[in-house]
Amino acid sequence: MIVYEATKAEFIDSVFSGSITDEIYEIYQQKIGKSGKSQIMSWENSMQYMYRVLEDPEIPDDSGVAIEFTIPTTSKRIDFILTGLNQFHEDSVVIIELKQWMEAQKVEGKDGVVKTILGGGLRETTHPSYQVWSYASLIKNFNQTVDEDEIGLYPCAYLHNYDFTDADDLSDEIYKPYYDKAPLYGKRDALKLRNFIKKYIRHGDNSDILYRIDNGKIRPSRKLQDSLSSMLEGNKEFVMIDEQKIAYEMAIKMARESYLDDKKRVLIIEGGPGTGKSVVAINLLVDIIADDMLSLYVTKNSAPRNVFFEKLRGDKYSLSYLKNLFKGSGSFTKSKSNEFDAIIVDEAHRLNEKSGLFGNLGENQVKEIMNASKFSAFFIDKHQKISLKDYGSVEAIRKFAQEFDAEVEQIKLTSQFRCNGSDGYLSWLNNVLEIEETANFDGFDFDYDFRVVDSPNELKNLIFEKNKENNNARLLAGYCWNWIKEGKNNSDVHDIEIDDFSMSWNLGNSDTWAIDDNSVNEVGCIHTSQGLEFDYVGVIIGNDMRFDGEHIITDFNQRAKTDKSLFGIKKKHKENPDEALKVADEIIKNTYRTLMTRGMKGCYIYCEDMLLQAYFKERFGN
Repeated sequence: MIVYEATKAEFIDSVFSGSITDEIYEIYQQKIGKSGKSQIMSWENSMQYMYRVLEDPEIPDDSGVAIEFTIPTTSKRIDFILTGLNQFHEDSVVIIELKQWMEAQKVEGKDGVVKTILGGGLRETTHPSYQVWSYASLIKNFNQTVDEDEIGLYPCAYLHNYDFTDADDLSDEIYKPYYDKAPLYGKRDALKLRNFIKKYIRHGDNSDILYRIDNGKIRPSRKLQDSLSSMLEGNKEFVMIDEQKIAYEMAIKMARESYLDDKKRVLIIEGGPGTGKSVVAINLLVDIIADDMLSLYVTKNSAPRNVFFEKLRGDKYSLSYLKNLFKGSGSFTKSKSNEFDAIIVDEAHRLNEKSGLFGNLGENQVKEIMNASKFSAFFIDKHQKISLKDYGSVEAIRKFAQEFDAEVEQIKLTSQFRCNGSDGYLSWLNNVLEIEETANFDGFDFDYDFRVVDSPNELKNLIFEKNKENNNARLLAGYCWNWIKEGKNNSDVHDIEIDDFSMSWNLGNSDTWAIDDNSVNEVGCIHTSQGLEFDYVGVIIGNDMRFDGEHIITDFNQRAKTDKSLFGIKKKHKENPDEALKVADEIIKNTYRTLMTRGMKGCYIYCEDMLLQAYFKERFGN
């Protein structure tokens, strides 16, 4: 998606007449939403500088200009793009990251990281050359047109307020691998930037390349479970951008320091669905192991681990090796202090207090993990707690870190990689489910395929059709129907019945249901889908969530007796009704939020409650 698109001549005229900021903002509001004052001021400032750079007759008037180009499958945008043909009449795209920076400091021991003033304070961020190089890499990886048409991408960074010195931190040798790929230009370098552009843009294209890129076919996002084997062999399957890169570098540095001095260190990484928590976690695991440190990847939910086992089975890794690498959260009740160099905990919000089948082992999983490792990284999303037993929280992690006198750092991931990179969809969903108030109360950009369908059979047909592409569409449901014991391995026994629709819950193959060939014929639940992702999901919302005409209401009495997520809630309700209702409400809403954010390309829903069905349609604008 492109916010502003024009030829160079049209862009020059708009800047000269003083209308460029208004033109950008008007389209920005239509396509994305309202923007803050700082964003508007940056357009006002930066476009003046780009005007001076481009005001050269040797840069063709009919070359294409794009401002605020959204990178496919992410929520990130590129500031400025110029398109045209080089001297050999080959398609060329110059990608320019614009910065308002006036000062920056190098950061030792963290690859591609610098410090500068952001948000009113001195903060770590990616080096401008790394940032724009990573953005260009994502375009090349995901835009099939760029690859197949052999469109050349040439990134650079323009810090038009920054005065480079002879021994400047940003041009330090440690950043050379990145500024060799994406040159840096400062306030005195307008002529150098102009020459860089002219090297690749010699003839105009009348924005043809922009059209082809913006309307080009997008490759499916690689799913983590499909890239594991290559990653374990040391291949970089995912380019980490922005906060992902900062979190990763922070974790690597902390792990190495703890390995050397035996001091406990704890890193808390917060992030919503699709922010790349698991990608960062697996990258950490691979690189910490490569540093000869004893490391583990831990999840409470067995479904992701079993999918990993299945994907890696038959490779050069034995099952015993994999089971020692990917462990459950209750594996540390008898661990010695600092037995491991690093433990990486994904889905840390799912950690329990006690371990074991009957919840009678150990003292506290957060404490036991922290005790067992010199360095521990906890990836957490408070809105994905889906059971009364879920104990993991930022507060609990900080409490035990203090008991161990551990050094603690905390960072938040915000870049969106699922739901077609639509931050708007997730924000809208939080608002619609009344989880939190957001700015996207009235909708979101429609790059994400969201639909409210009128019957469960229509939902089923949609998912069956999408699944034909690559066996990566699944039906999911809230746990409002009992899992019939006699039908556990018999698909003829249908647990879920709604009018003339009937299907089985996932059968005895729940461990690998997400990737099994025939599991599209079964309905999955939160326990078989959390921590995993699909291209498309169809979600049946049961009567545990309804609409009363004014608000979303939840009803734990509508949950199936075979669901253990709310086991004990009736007793709690007798003891403290208000608190029990509050907890149940949070868990039920979190469950549907989690189910509705498993789809990378789309989510379709059907609601048993017709008022809720109408509410979703109204909020979506159907």
